[in-house]
Amino acid sequence: MRILSRQAVPFLLFAPVACGNGVPAQERSPQPEAGMPAAAWQSVARPIHLGATRTVLLIADGAGIAHWTALHVAGDSLAVAAFPSVALVDPGNTTGLRVESASTATAYAIGERTIHGGIGVSADLEPRPTVLEVAERHGRATGLVTTTFLLDATPAAFAAHVPNRRDWSEIARQMLDQGIEVLMGDGLEWFDSLPIRERYRVVTDPAELEGLDTDTLPRLLGLFPIDSVADPARRRPSLAEMTRTALEILDRDPDGFFLLVENEHTDHRAHDNAPLSVIQAEMRAFDEAVRVALDYRAHRPETLIVVTGDHETGGLAVVPGPDERPRGRYVLKGHSLELVPLFAVGPGSERLTGILSNAAVGQALLARAGGEEPGDGDPSGAD
Repeated sequence: MRILSRQAVPFLLFAPVACGNGVPAQERSPQPEAGMPAAAWQSVARPIHLGATRTVLLIADGAGIAHWTALHVAGDSLAVAAFPSVALVDPGNTTGLRVESASTATAYAIGERTIHGGIGVSADLEPRPTVLEVAERHGRATGLVTTTFLLDATPAAFAAHVPNRRDWSEIARQMLDQGIEVLMGDGLEWFDSLPIRERYRVVTDPAELEGLDTDTLPRLLGLFPIDSVADPARRRPSLAEMTRTALEILDRDPDGFFLLVENEHTDHRAHDNAPLSVIQAEMRAFDEAVRVALDYRAHRPETLIVVTGDHETGGLAVVPGPDERPRGRYVLKGHSLELVPLFAVGPGSERLTGILSNAAVGQALLARAGGEEPGDGDPSGAD
C-alpha cells in the first residue's frame, strides 16, 4: 500500500478546495464536538483515487438489541439512526451453541464459520485469508483499534491464524509480521520483546498520541493501559480519539483501507451484569467512534461503514422499573444465542440486509476489500 503525504502526486484527482477548512461550504460536515480537534481530512485537501475502497468495521463486543435500546431510551440520538441498511446477524459457529468472540470475528474476517475459539482458520483448522490480508494484497492500508488487548479475539481474528484464541505469543508475532499500518489498544507487555520499534512509531502516552504529526507517520503502534479503566469517560485515549487518529493515517493511502474498531468493554460490563447506566456509558463511547467514522465518510463518500456486534452478552432486557425509569434485567452472565443488529451505509451496504449469518457478513467484507463492485455477488446465510 502507498501511504502518501499531503503533497499529492500529479496524476491524482483533487477534491475542490475553498478557503478556510479546505472543503466547499456546501459539503462541510458538522464540526467536531467541543474539545475534539479538527481531523486532517477536514482541514487539508486530500488526493482522491477513483478505484479506492475504504471500509470501517465497528464492533461493539457483546452488544445485542437491548444494548442499543439502552442508549436509545437514554434519549441519545444514535449515529446509526440514518443508516439505510439494517440486518440481524446469527453469531453461531460450527461447534455448537457456545457462541463467542473468536469464532464470530473469524467469520467476519474470512467469510466462513469456524470452531469455538478459532482465530483466522476454517472449521478444519486451515488458515484462510482475512479481510485485512486481502486489503493488504490489493495495496490498501489497514488498521486495528480496540479498547482491550490487541491480542484479544476480535482484532486477532483479522491478523493471525491459530486454532486457539489464547495462543497470545504466536498471535503477537503474526500480527507484527502483517505490516499493518495502525495498531492501537492495550498489551505492551506482549509486544515489548518483539522488534516493534524497528517497524513502528511506538506510543504509550495518550498526550503523545494527541501531538503526533499523522501526515508523516508511516506506521503507528499505540499501546495504552486502557483495558482496566472501567469508566469510558476516563479512558485515554478514548475510542473516538483512536478512531480519528487511525483514519487520519489510513486516509493517506490513495488505494483505500480496511479499519476495524472495537469497544470490548460493552462485553466486559455485560458479563458483570452492570447497571443500565454503565451499559449506556459504554454504548455512548462506541457511538462517538461511529460518529467519527460518519464524519470521515462525509468527505470520503466511497467509504463503507458497518456497525455490529459479535454476539450478545448477558441476555439483557431493558424494562420499566417501579419508578417508571428504564432498568436492565439480565438472565445470565455469559453469552446468549440472540441475533445481533447490524447497520451499514456506503457502497456495498445493500448486501447487508435481512437475517444473515456472520459468515455472510464476512463474505461481503471480503468482496469489498478485494475491490468488488457494489452489488456483485449475493451473500446468503449459507456458510
